[in-house]
Amino acid sequence: MNEEKRLALFIDFENIAIGIKQAKKQFEIGLVLERLVEKGTIMVKRAYADWGRYAEYKRHLHEAAIELIDIPQKRISGKNSADIRLAVDAMDLAWSKEHLNTFVIVSGDSDFSPLVSKLRENNKEVIGLGVKNSVSELLVDNCDEFIYYEDLIRSPKKPPVLAGLPEKKVEVFELLSDSIQALMRENKEVLWGSMVKQTMIRKRPSFNEGYYGYSTFSKLLEDAVKHNIIELRRDPKSGTYIITSFAEGT
Repeated sequence: MNEEKRLALFIDFENIAIGIKQAKKQFEIGLVLERLVEKGTIMVKRAYADWGRYAEYKRHLHEAAIELIDIPQKRISGKNSADIRLAVDAMDLAWSKEHLNTFVIVSGDSDFSPLVSKLRENNKEVIGLGVKNSVSELLVDNCDEFIYYEDLIRSPKKPPVLAGLPEKKVEVFELLSDSIQALMRENKEVLWGSMVKQTMIRKRPSFNEGYYGYSTFSKLLEDAVKHNIIELRRDPKSGTYIITSFAEGT
């Protein structure tokens, strides 16, 4: 299996706020985090801005456990101090925290292209995220992957119809389906049962199959097959389950 991604998230909030305003949309940090936990464990979450200018966003970011780095803007024009601080902090973590293998830069500013290049030189994967109308193509091309914020707010594929099932069963099957879809978006070649469970836990840290009445995660998967939600096969070597697809008609 591939090495687990351990992410460090850096948000150039002023750039994102401007892009969101121009696109006439609302910024929802939950959408960003939901997509990123599909990729791995977020170890660091920081947002940089003159927070006196963006006070209305602070509560939601605090609730999402984002560390707010306050960089008051000086009236004298010059290089954005928040950009400089973000770049310095990112490189500091790249050098001092070897366990962090993936850096997420939330911005559309081309000035971060040298940072992206330097992180990649240091064997770090770099994911960019920004608003389409305010993203530099240079930044997009430099990243290993780039996610457009607009793609996060599009209606996702609906989970299988679960009419008539108990509320708890609907809840766990929707989480299961959402996690499988997330792994499919990541183009995982083999969807191991353990991989799906890890994704479910990242999406909902309190997840435990026992709460839903299953003695093991395998029992949950088998029940999902019975309800025509997924299809499974066993790996001939390990005997563990592999999810092959959603069931036909779901």
